[in-house]
Amino acid sequence: MTLFDSPSFANHEGVHAFADEKTGLKAIVAVHSTARGPAVGGTRMWNYGSAAEALEDVLRLSKGMSYKNAVADLEMGGGKSVIIGDSKTRKTPELFRAFGRAIDKLGGNYYAAEDVGVSVEDIAEARKETEYVVGLSGGKEGSGDPSPVTAEGVYRSTLLAARRLWNQDDLTGLTVAVQGIGHVGGYLADKLHAAGAKLIVTDVNVPLLEEVAGRTGAEIVAPDVIYGVKADIYAPCALGATLNPQTLDRLTVKAVVGAANNQLATPEIGRILFERGVLYAPDYVVNGGGIINVASELKARQTGGAYDPAWVEGKLSRLMETLEEVLDRSASEQRPTHEIADAIAEARIRKASELKLAA
Repeated sequence: MTLFDSPSFANHEGVHAFADEKTGLKAIVAVHSTARGPAVGGTRMWNYGSAAEALEDVLRLSKGMSYKNAVADLEMGGGKSVIIGDSKTRKTPELFRAFGRAIDKLGGNYYAAEDVGVSVEDIAEARKETEYVVGLSGGKEGSGDPSPVTAEGVYRSTLLAARRLWNQDDLTGLTVAVQGIGHVGGYLADKLHAAGAKLIVTDVNVPLLEEVAGRTGAEIVAPDVIYGVKADIYAPCALGATLNPQTLDRLTVKAVVGAANNQLATPEIGRILFERGVLYAPDYVVNGGGIINVASELKARQTGGAYDPAWVEGKLSRLMETLEEVLDRSASEQRPTHEIADAIAEARIRKASELKLAA
């Protein structure tokens, strides 16, 4: 199958491969849409099994970023980048400077930020070679690590689900199964615990698991066990596609609200959840807080201003209103939530494309 034949190609504007023999860099950048502005999306460093697997991931993630940025009403398009390699053993400052040089060749068509396996410090190394990165610390425009704002959005979405399903304003008496307690999942676990939730957690990083459990009283389970635990809410906060034919029948929860991207292995999974009465909060609506945080940094850079927490809060509050709209329409139209969210995103992207063509 060629790139253009892939179901995930989805009319991407550009897909770029970069390699640097000296540093070992092997990266793919996918620009899905620039209708609403320059493509912006994180950089994931992962030990993919093959280049084909990396390509499939970056295509799906970049389209997701177009939808995420549109739903959050940001003047940005969608893109994503992946670096092939183990972030625990292959990461070097030189590699990220080479990545910065690669990004610079796109001339501002794509801005990179942090994602799985990539830190603020890594992006700072890339910044030495290009201006087209965001998610930096320091300076009046720096937004820093977007993870806390992502976690805040997921937390508010969880409270929203609790109000709808259990008519309560906190999480007392509810059990949340959190899959992945890295950057976002760790912050989220603290917030859920503070709101009264009982936590069941899993991750491949055992020391980190024990640290989170120590401060939240969470129960630790093996990675494959998390799907079948008795819980009210499942919070996928690791990699995508954990809602799939192999896991679906094991879930006992009434809601899925998590930070991971591309949680549905296929759109059909979203329809099955809907038919089973499970409230699925669409991932790219729920986890939009981080990109909103990054957007404030880009806005400040473009205008010569400063990072504005009040602007971030306003956009995050508006995003929660959009989630309410998605859930209301899903109930009234009897359609799965992911279809409603997709329709909202596609309408906003289409309108921007039409205005761009007419200009």
